[in-house]
Amino acid sequence: MDSGYYAACAGLAAQTQALELVAHNLANLGTSGYRGQQATFRSLLAGRNAVSLNPLNAAVNDYGVLGGSRLDPTPGSLGATGNPLDLGIAGSGFFTVQSSRGVLYTRNGNFHVTPTGQLVSSEGETVLGEQGPVILPGGTVTVSADGTISVDAAVVTRLRLAEFSPDTPLAAVGNTLYRAPAGTALPAAGSSVRQGMLESSNVSPVLSVVELITMQRNAEMLQRALTIFDSQFNQTAVQDLPRV
Repeated sequence: MDSGYYAACAGLAAQTQALELVAHNLANLGTSGYRGQQATFRSLLAGRNAVSLNPLNAAVNDYGVLGGSRLDPTPGSLGATGNPLDLGIAGSGFFTVQSSRGVLYTRNGNFHVTPTGQLVSSEGETVLGEQGPVILPGGTVTVSADGTISVDAAVVTRLRLAEFSPDTPLAAVGNTLYRAPAGTALPAAGSSVRQGMLESSNVSPVLSVVELITMQRNAEMLQRALTIFDSQFNQTAVQDLPRV
């Protein structure tokens, strides 16, 4: 009975944390460049360092807990905006920005120019080119597929685009910014820039709602299981222990 109680408790905690991830994804359906987070689970064997468990006990005491989350690498769809400073990426690449938290990466190309001519992201981070921060003079801005920025047909700089191997653990920093381990950024050979377009969130509203309902039902079943175990504990305490 103890094992069942703790297994249900661990399962409920994991489902609650996973529910928060799904709710966060749904809240960012309209966020440009947002990549959904998927829950990952790991197995936790209770008492593995204290006692020797036979196969049955090992199975009973093997709890599933939330191991963390990973980013869904599926790209969102590109939609035209008509704004020359809105940039989308076709492929797996990321724009590189400089923030107070260091060098970060984003798929949200909703950029604008400050009064000093600096190109910044929607959250105010400095957009980086191959020679450093992108500074634009006044004039008509055009961006080619390889990220080369020109103003009135004169080349200014080239955006610093980065790609990552599939096993690189990107960590979310806010909603559309990501941090990568040092030295993992690769030149974006398979990506191209689309001017006047923005990438939508890659979260599927239908799949996310189905996932949310499934997790809610699982959480409700685990709550009922905890209630049953708690009632049995109380019954044992009231009826059986006084006889000992």
